Amino acid sequence: MNEAPLHIVLTFSDWLSLFGHYMMLSLMSIGGAISTTTEMHRYLVVEQHWLTQEQFNNSIAIAQAAPGPNVLFVALMGWNVGLNAGSYTMALAGVAVTMLGILAPATTLTYMAARWGHRNRELLGVRAFKQGMAPVVVGLMVSVGVILAASNDKPATDWPLWLISAVAGLLIWRTRIHLLWLLAAGALIGWFLPG
Repeated sequence: MNEAPLHIVLTFSDWLSLFGHYMMLSLMSIGGAISTTTEMHRYLVVEQHWLTQEQFNNSIAIAQAAPGPNVLFVALMGWNVGLNAGSYTMALAGVAVTMLGILAPATTLTYMAARWGHRNRELLGVRAFKQGMAPVVVGLMVSVGVILAASNDKPATDWPLWLISAVAGLLIWRTRIHLLWLLAAGALIGWFLPG
């Protein structure tokens, strides 16, 4: 189902709000920008109506399929917000605002924390922090999967989708199968299954 494109008007304060929101998300993005996708969805699609559900999903799908850094979906979201505002110039502004917002705070904080953590790597608190962050990252990634699965035309209780997700998760956890093989298998399953 294709949704009609949006035609929005963004003021300077809207651009500033978008930048500030992505700066905040940057500091929450434990495990990468993808871990804050649920909040991006709430802000861009549900609250502001700057993106359609289809544009949101396509931004993530295209960026994940393309070679390069995982954070490219943020640039695509900014691009789509700008296009919805009416021009390619706005689209470039959207890319700049979202990418600078998501990258600057996290990069600065990561650089400073990594230097401090490396100097103090033998401290019990530093070691405990590193071990304690793993379940947080896993939980954030599960929430991203739930949002993306629940946003299609099928209800979130679509058991084949959940079964495939669970099997893929178990294979990633318990085997040394490369993730690209699982992605290829998922693409084939999606290609051949009706729906």
